[in-house]
Amino acid sequence: MMIKNEKIIILDFGSQYTQLIARRIREKNVFSEIFPHDISIDKIRDINPAGIILSGGPMSVYDDGAITVDKEIFGLNIPVLGICYGLQLICKLFNGEVQPSNNREYGKAILEIIDNKNLFSGVNNNSTAWMSHGDYVTSLPSNFKVTSKTSNSPVCSIENIDRKIFGVQFHPEVMHTIEGTKILSNFIFNICGCKGDWTPENFIEAKVDEIKMKVGDKSVICALSGGVDSTVAAVLVKQAIGDKLTCIHIDSGLMRKDESAEVVKLFKEKLDLKVIHVDASELFLSRLKDVVDPEEKRKIIGKTFIEVFEEKANSINDAKYLVQGTLYPDVIESKSVKGKSVTIKTHHNVGGLPEKMDLKLIEPFRELFKDEVRQIGKKLGIISEFLDRHPFPGPGLAVRILGSITKERLEILREADKIFIDELISKNIYNEIWQAFAVLLPIQTVGVMGDSRTYENVLSLRAVTSGDGMTADWYKFDNTFLEEVSSLITSKVKGINRVVYDITSKPPATIEWE
Repeated sequence: MMIKNEKIIILDFGSQYTQLIARRIREKNVFSEIFPHDISIDKIRDINPAGIILSGGPMSVYDDGAITVDKEIFGLNIPVLGICYGLQLICKLFNGEVQPSNNREYGKAILEIIDNKNLFSGVNNNSTAWMSHGDYVTSLPSNFKVTSKTSNSPVCSIENIDRKIFGVQFHPEVMHTIEGTKILSNFIFNICGCKGDWTPENFIEAKVDEIKMKVGDKSVICALSGGVDSTVAAVLVKQAIGDKLTCIHIDSGLMRKDESAEVVKLFKEKLDLKVIHVDASELFLSRLKDVVDPEEKRKIIGKTFIEVFEEKANSINDAKYLVQGTLYPDVIESKSVKGKSVTIKTHHNVGGLPEKMDLKLIEPFRELFKDEVRQIGKKLGIISEFLDRHPFPGPGLAVRILGSITKERLEILREADKIFIDELISKNIYNEIWQAFAVLLPIQTVGVMGDSRTYENVLSLRAVTSGDGMTADWYKFDNTFLEEVSSLITSKVKGINRVVYDITSKPPATIEWE
């Protein structure tokens, strides 16, 4: 019998959590890769994976045009795990019944385990699971059995042990499912037989070889924003091709206070990167004048970035490639490249690009999450003080100013944001937070300063904890801290007379406001 590859493949049915499934598997040092739901049987045979996961999705299995999978995958002697839509699809394909529920189950549910073997080996009964579905299984297919239930889902998980087919109605990949990692581990190791030997070192070695082969003797430009992702990408590409890499840092006028000067110094002195510094702030701000729609902002910024890079490429001999630090969350929130996900917002790395551009893309981290990139960065020798910086959006402060963007509003936001971040650092809580920033709202309110009436801007503070950026919870500050920050901002930043704090988790909100 052919030995299975140490790989789990995920067939994408459009869930916003599909990439999160891949991340959870890679956390266990098992390589995972996402493919469209209609991948051919021959392709799966060529990959010869250790296991197959069917993702969730936004559709009902009985919708017109509902997407499906080739039923032959269940005859390949490869373990299959269906999640949410994947479970319902398994039931439909094997002649079970799925019907709309009178009570859509969304959020936390208590899992009552009926069979504590296989998927639920070592999992505590009455554990919390995260639900997100409007349909439920009403009739079980032949030769399947129920292994767990909740108060709203009498068929919450199923298995056919002889055919190695499993399904769960909940989402084990999200952090809200308390023992979801254990359940996935049972599938990966106990059922699929994986060993767990995929590491950051393996990733670096494979990517270096891939980039060398792809680039050949051509030159490469790196879009070096100053963020963690693009910086680690630049160091990785430099390891592959050396002096053929030229980094371009564009000051869009949308950076944080003094950031461009500081990051260019870091690139040159600490990372020994060849950097061209371009001040294009006037160009960006002129194109963004009077633009208030967030999607239009992102597309304008993305298009302008590419134009500037292409112009600079003309001065670099044989420049054929552009490096970007695009991550998994950027891709899944912009569009489903490999599946049918619903667009939430466009990221400038993956949206707003001209249909025809002269530079081909190299995106080494397109299927990695932020913490995985940080692990790669540490292996590449980048200092932790830099790697631990909070994420910063590609469009910069443009998506943290709601409404029109002006130099005056940018300066107000820069000053307020710096006060907020400096206080986090001084109170030694910066590293407890995944991402923190200020948002300038298009709202003015009445205030009193001294004996005078003011009518000035409202500023919102945002701070979240997260493991991956796909889900997040708001950070619970001490009230004294919020009071002190609010007082500092309103007293030191002219133009702000009211500060609020955003206490919305993701979902239902996104981390950034735009």
